[in-house]
Amino acid sequence: MTHASDSQLSQFDAPVLDVICIGRSSVDLYGQQTGGKLEDMASFAKYIGGSPTNISVGAARLGLKSAVITRVGNEHMGRFILQQLSAEKVDVSGVVTDPKRLTALVLLGIRDSEQFPLIFVREDCADMALSRDEISPAFIASAKAITVTGTHFSTKQVADASFYAIECARAAGRKVSFDIDYRPNLWALGGHADGEVRFAQSAKVTAHLQKIIPHCDLIVGTEEEWHIVGGMTDTLGALKVARALSDAVLVCKRGAMGCVVFDSSIHGWKSGVSASVEEIEVFNVLGAGDGFMAGFLRGWLREETWEVCARYANACGALAVSRHGCAPAYPSWEELDYLLTSGSSEFALRKDKKLSQIHKATTRLRRWERLVAFAFDHRQQFDVLAQETRRTRLDIENFKLLALAAVKEVARDEAGAGLLVDDEQGRSALHKAADIGCWIGRPVEVSGAFPLQLNTGTDIGTALREWPLSQCIKVLVPYRLDDDEKLRRYHDDLLVRLATACSSTGHELLVEIISARGEQTATAHDIPAIMAHFYNLGVYPDWWKLEPFDVPEFWQKCGDVVRTYDQYLQGIIVLGYQTTGDRLMNVFSAAKTEPLVKGFAVGRTLFADIARSWFEGMVSDEQASEKMTTDYRSLIATWDSA
Repeated sequence: MTHASDSQLSQFDAPVLDVICIGRSSVDLYGQQTGGKLEDMASFAKYIGGSPTNISVGAARLGLKSAVITRVGNEHMGRFILQQLSAEKVDVSGVVTDPKRLTALVLLGIRDSEQFPLIFVREDCADMALSRDEISPAFIASAKAITVTGTHFSTKQVADASFYAIECARAAGRKVSFDIDYRPNLWALGGHADGEVRFAQSAKVTAHLQKIIPHCDLIVGTEEEWHIVGGMTDTLGALKVARALSDAVLVCKRGAMGCVVFDSSIHGWKSGVSASVEEIEVFNVLGAGDGFMAGFLRGWLREETWEVCARYANACGALAVSRHGCAPAYPSWEELDYLLTSGSSEFALRKDKKLSQIHKATTRLRRWERLVAFAFDHRQQFDVLAQETRRTRLDIENFKLLALAAVKEVARDEAGAGLLVDDEQGRSALHKAADIGCWIGRPVEVSGAFPLQLNTGTDIGTALREWPLSQCIKVLVPYRLDDDEKLRRYHDDLLVRLATACSSTGHELLVEIISARGEQTATAHDIPAIMAHFYNLGVYPDWWKLEPFDVPEFWQKCGDVVRTYDQYLQGIIVLGYQTTGDRLMNVFSAAKTEPLVKGFAVGRTLFADIARSWFEGMVSDEQASEKMTTDYRSLIATWDSA
């Protein structure tokens, strides 16, 4: 393996990526019950996993342009990994879909602060079929650095691929970082039940790793991982062995003692740059090292000092050990900056409400800069219409499928198209909507009930776990500041419980405020105060859906409330109330004076007349669907031209 010459460097353009991570990619199935044996865990959460895949996500969340080179299966789990990586803004152009092999799986559990049982399901898995032919020198040269990981040196084929990636990086004058990522089980040391084992001596593995480290610029590992590199269980002695073989920066992760960075000769721990950590609850160590690596890469590739690199890494590791899962636990740059600047008073960081809110809001897998939704989640109105026309619930369900067809047609060429549909009368449409890829809102309130009631029953969180995460939870809250105190306390409590459940399950929440009631008209001057009141209760919706006022000052005041409490809101949308014509244009024009207003969710304006005609047998399915498609497009055009 040779280093790059000037003539070799001249053929490569400046890098457009920060880092390419190479190696394992899997789906992690995490036991949701903690404190018991893996055998006793009854349900599992699904996340992406595998050291380089985790690192690529962590790096992307911290603002680095990352990519991953790996293989996934041509099946549901492989598609899940690709979708998640793309949503995290990780470049997947180096991911190969394997037509024969399955995506790797890992089953994991959290028993206590020291025991984390796991089973690797990796026999002939897709990522271990990565070959040298799938390493593109031009792609490697497009990044400032590559990160190679230990498991992908454990067999000849993947070792050849990883060594070739190092050779390509060196030829292009790029940096090489190495996460030792030693899992004895993945080097065929131990059986299936030994996945939790972190260290096993092996002269063969030591000799193999010592061939890698001379070609690296940065090497990161735990004390146990340095033991396998150095071939001894004395950590400083092992680090000195590595130093004799490599000029790389050596980083030793020491758990609760922080980390030490050695950029030159090693004469005891004090010869390195040490960075300590605050004492915190260790909830889950699995994946913490990958979060640490992502944080260190953020500093290293931005040419920060070793002290800063270590601070980033330690903080990322601390957040990772405090949460459930690996990649989902890693912080965004905004969250990391907040923790480093403000700290936390919580011993268990996962219980810090401010950190949790920033984490949820800044790691959303999709931001909507425009949302123009067709709302046909109405139920009471359809029941009345069906009764008047002597139709059945099946007819209502079929009509909602026609409305879905309109959304599907419009979504082909309108960014931000979406729908609101229920599970009671519109179950078929709700389920089919998953294939469109548009925004989906699903109501959680009992239609027409006052005071507010939820259709989940009393155990909100358990019920919501059955709802796909692609569905945004929409709740219509009938709320006025002049309601009696008992009614307001009831609504406050129910909304807090719902928001807490959404935070637990990972669902987005849309809060629709309806202040009009019977003879009482909507109260524009009260709605900003109601929004602020909900924020002070600890309710941070992802979306607000507000009544259609045609006064710009109203929308600007609502925007000011959001800017005071939650800079990470997805947006505000306008509801319809069967508003039409010039008034609707005036409402849209007023709303668009506020940048946080992203669109609308309108229903009866679009379907009321055609629904009656269809229920009365005056128009066909095709005519009804075409009419709703045309009117939906026209409404979007009205929004765009407002």
